[in-house]
Amino acid sequence: MRRRKYLGIGAGALVTALAGCSNTSGESDESGKSNDSQTEGSTGTDSETGTAQSESYTVSMAPVGDVTFDSVPQTWLVYESGYADMGVALGQADGLLAVGNKARYYTRYYDELDGVSVDMSSVTQLLGESAQIDKELFYELNVDVHLIDPNWLVSGSGFGLEQSDVDELRTNVAPFIGNTIFRRTDTSWHDYQYYTLYEAFEKVAQVFQQEERYQQFKSLHDDYVSSLQSELPAESERPNALLTFPAGSNLDQPEEFYPYRLSDQGTNKKQFHDLGIGDALDGTGVGGLSTSDRGTIDYETMLEVDPDAILVRGHEDKSADEFANTVLSFMQQHSVASQLTAVQNEMVFRGGPIYQGPIQHLFTLERAAKDFFPDTFEGNLFDRSAVSDVVTE
Repeated sequence: MRRRKYLGIGAGALVTALAGCSNTSGESDESGKSNDSQTEGSTGTDSETGTAQSESYTVSMAPVGDVTFDSVPQTWLVYESGYADMGVALGQADGLLAVGNKARYYTRYYDELDGVSVDMSSVTQLLGESAQIDKELFYELNVDVHLIDPNWLVSGSGFGLEQSDVDELRTNVAPFIGNTIFRRTDTSWHDYQYYTLYEAFEKVAQVFQQEERYQQFKSLHDDYVSSLQSELPAESERPNALLTFPAGSNLDQPEEFYPYRLSDQGTNKKQFHDLGIGDALDGTGVGGLSTSDRGTIDYETMLEVDPDAILVRGHEDKSADEFANTVLSFMQQHSVASQLTAVQNEMVFRGGPIYQGPIQHLFTLERAAKDFFPDTFEGNLFDRSAVSDVVTE
């Protein structure tokens, strides 16, 4: 095995990782600031050659704590494909070797950005048969860094990995650094600090030493969101929505759904938060999908809530027309679903990706703005060439 390009984690961080969830600071909102820090590396000079020598640097992120690198990682993998999108945004697409579930990594957004792409034929899927992950695959891939919350692998979805497996891979292959951020309903094990999309993005930028590119991207994002929000109708005039994922095998003709809480601050709901869309389940007692809660709702339950809009996930491979001609059409012909206000008003939309990163969010925000406020927003709402320039410079 080639020499690993990292020095490892400190003793305090190892205790944190082995203990699982030691940070009990609670959840922050989308504008919250993380309370950990990163120690910048320094640059020295070789006494014989006089050339600059890059020294080690440390990145700190819950739950693992400090991770020290002695060179910038060249190859990497993720589970949540939102982290893959972060790496692409930072110009690191060529080093991506694997994602958790390739079907949930939506790269078609890159088609609108000149010079931005990912060769999915060279990307491996971690998730194997029966939703298990083979530990040996990590050895085969032999990356420089795993951008994964290790607690997700052990506690998240029954992948068949134990804490001892993660410890072994950390020692023999590469460090883990990451935080499960796509949802915040896994309270049975994720009781340490959460990160917003851009807080996590900043940590990934520190891993790849791309802080300047991150700042450029953040500036573009901040201006874009601010511009849209300045055009929104009054809060009292904004609709609420019910976010769901079909529970059956026929996604085009759903009868039951896993509910998500739109009020949850997970990163896959950021576009709806940016637009001030309310959670139709507030005050209903209905919970959201999590590791421990797999309950479903049907159209009768939906009718009791009768949301202004319904968001259905699992259809990111469809255009708006294709979605309307399948899912919405089925609901319009269903004896109960057809009574829903959202169905009658054709306020049933694709719900966006489960995992999303900064590039994907720009597009999902644009789509949601035009879905919910068609009288206010139309056409391209952000500059594609500006995004391409940041990614490819």
